[in-house]
Amino acid sequence: MSASQPDHSYFMRKAIHQAHRAMALGEVPIGCVIVHEGKVIGRGFNRRLTSHSTLAHAEIIAIRQACRRLGDWRLEGCTMYVTLEPCQMCSGALVQARIDHVVVGAPNPKAGCAGSILNLLQNPQFNHQVEITNGVLTDECSALLTDFFRDMRTRERNKKAEEA
Repeated sequence: MSASQPDHSYFMRKAIHQAHRAMALGEVPIGCVIVHEGKVIGRGFNRRLTSHSTLAHAEIIAIRQACRRLGDWRLEGCTMYVTLEPCQMCSGALVQARIDHVVVGAPNPKAGCAGSILNLLQNPQFNHQVEITNGVLTDECSALLTDFFRDMRTRERNKKAEEA
């Protein structure tokens, strides 16, 4: 991996590891890492259910950690790797944090704001735009979500059948 050409799959696998941590808690498996100068400085996975907070998205958790690590609210020079395209809240946080680049695993056709529904990351009216790379390990990232929701529906059907 050279400094000029990062190995996006290497860091996306680290984000996938975070998604597995979410899944182990029964959370929707979304994971994220933030990289600065070739090192992971922020990690996050979805914790909305366990923390009872709408704000506990993987990206927000990773941004908080990265800001603490750098001692600044600006994350210039950083790249975020996230298994699912960011929503409007997370996209707004990426712009506000001045993150340079986001690398996305799976598209989010229902809530994605890095191009699927809207592209908040590259809106020229904002004072900062974020470079986007889509489609890194898409099959793996998508399979995590597909498998999770399939298993959840099966558990719900089985529960209803037991109650009947």
